[in-house]
Amino acid sequence: MEWKYATTYELEKIIKSLKSKNSHGYEEISNKIIKLSAPFIISPLTYICNEILKTGIFPDRLKYAIVRPIFKKGDKHETSNYRPISLLTSFSKIIEKLIYNRLLLHLDKNNMLAKEQFGFRPHASTEQASSTMINGILKELNDNRMVGGMFCDLQKAFDCVNHETLMDKLEFYGIQGKFKNLIKSYLTERFQKVTLGNTIENSKSSKWKQIRNGVPQGSILGPLLFPHLYKRFTKYNREGY
Repeated sequence: MEWKYATTYELEKIIKSLKSKNSHGYEEISNKIIKLSAPFIISPLTYICNEILKTGIFPDRLKYAIVRPIFKKGDKHETSNYRPISLLTSFSKIIEKLIYNRLLLHLDKNNMLAKEQFGFRPHASTEQASSTMINGILKELNDNRMVGGMFCDLQKAFDCVNHETLMDKLEFYGIQGKFKNLIKSYLTERFQKVTLGNTIENSKSSKWKQIRNGVPQGSILGPLLFPHLYKRFTKYNREGY
């Protein structure tokens, strides 16, 4: 995998791409604050990011997430009807984006992403997935072949990712050395707590608990690590590769 350090120009683009929200993680620094202070912090931030890339160590203080349950549908008293959203630190998202850009470039350059995967990919949509499936079905029917379908829904999918399996897959894809160590450092020794209530006065929180599996909900790296790497690795394992 090609190694590339960060530049102030790259950091400026990442910060500008952040949504100007007032929501924040446990550190109480929002994206809006970072965007306003970018001209003053861009140089030291670039230095810190390059130290992270050089050492392959993701800062422990950026591994804490506040989880807020978002109601989906059904009975509000049933916990399974809520979707957990992780509020990560804003600085964590900036570093994640640096890792994401380098990882995606490596995967695209070497044609490692499954073409059947439409979710969580740039320039792909559910409409394209539906169109591809319908065209495939019609083609088989026109050739007088039988068509069958199986649809599966994996509950709490992002929470099911096994870190050891994911790291094996990363190495299989040629992601080794410091960059692999950086992703492993990002995934491990993470902590989260659940918070209810929208204001400090009426909020209630659980204690910090360590996360053993999964990729963070609401993260930048999560959608890339879960569907592209983890799912395809299960396919390789099943076929004996």
